[in-house]
Amino acid sequence: MTDYLLYVLGAFVLIQLFYYFYFFTRLAFYGKNSNYGGAVPGITVLVCAWNERENLEELIPLLDAQEYPEFEVILLDDRSDDGSEEFIRENINSWKKIRYIRINDQFDHVTPKKYALTVGMKQANYPVALMTDADCRPASVHWITAMASRVSEQQDIVLGFSPYEKLSGLLNWFIRCETFYTAVQYLSFSLAGVTYMGVGRNILYKRSVFFANKGFYTHRKIYGGDDDIFLNEVATSSNTTISIDTESFVYSKPKTSWKAWYRQKQRHMSVSTFYKTRNKILLALLSGAHVGVWTIGFLVLILALLEKNIFLLQALGVMFGVRWFIQLLLLLIINSKLGKTVEWASFLFMDFALYIYYVVFGFITLTKRKPRTSWN
Repeated sequence: MTDYLLYVLGAFVLIQLFYYFYFFTRLAFYGKNSNYGGAVPGITVLVCAWNERENLEELIPLLDAQEYPEFEVILLDDRSDDGSEEFIRENINSWKKIRYIRINDQFDHVTPKKYALTVGMKQANYPVALMTDADCRPASVHWITAMASRVSEQQDIVLGFSPYEKLSGLLNWFIRCETFYTAVQYLSFSLAGVTYMGVGRNILYKRSVFFANKGFYTHRKIYGGDDDIFLNEVATSSNTTISIDTESFVYSKPKTSWKAWYRQKQRHMSVSTFYKTRNKILLALLSGAHVGVWTIGFLVLILALLEKNIFLLQALGVMFGVRWFIQLLLLLIINSKLGKTVEWASFLFMDFALYIYYVVFGFITLTKRKPRTSWN
């Protein structure tokens, strides 16, 4: 029994080490992007908003102040009734780059955010679209430049990083940890030619890609997925790249209650069922191995203590020690590249917290009906 458990534990550790070496090392040793001296495309920034007046009051001046040769910002106001329209119309003439489109209609055949983004794509004046959300803040006035500099004839899609602001409390710590680890995965996978998602808070692609794919047509009625389901359809091993220049980051306001965060995660996880089979298998293996390592590790620890088996304790210590050493080394390097949004001393706690997260949401996914959610 104990020998069998050790073999299973070893298999799970080897699966994780494969992901660390094959995928995560690509991000850990990825060179800093871009010189900004080449030809640059015209950029249309698209921002969808629904009752986001307070956020827009902060965000719009930051977007209008971006230092980039040729760009516009289209603000897509989806039926807001919180004074957003009045605020924008009162100030529109004081902004140089802002265009305003009010959307008054809602349709049964398409979700509101996807309809708003489609309107923006059709109304855009430039060939490349850069998306963010109303509750986001660019890290610098060179955000557009840092993202656009990655576009080329071959590279149609640029995946950016969007960390959450640091606040006090356990929830905020875990949100930042989970966001960081998710970024490690999707950025590393993309570098390996397996792009499966990006984040709508910071993603860029050519409008020609959008229209060649008929936009969001195949998933137009699904809430969410304007970033990851869309990328699952259009991203290839050669047309997608990433930007990890710190000036390309977009910081987002995190949820401040467990209930609000839970609803957000439900929405995000509900769209993962529409991923390509290959992507679902790769992600399931990664999270499954994470759960397996900790679950079998606990069983081995209990048996070793009950049987007073020193060999088991030594074997367990070696497996976890090797795993933690490699994991910690790679995450330290990646965290440094991604703005140190997670405190390095908490990586081991993050490892266990992610185990609990995978177990809890795995159980919820298997036992609960999928809720209908709103686009934001």
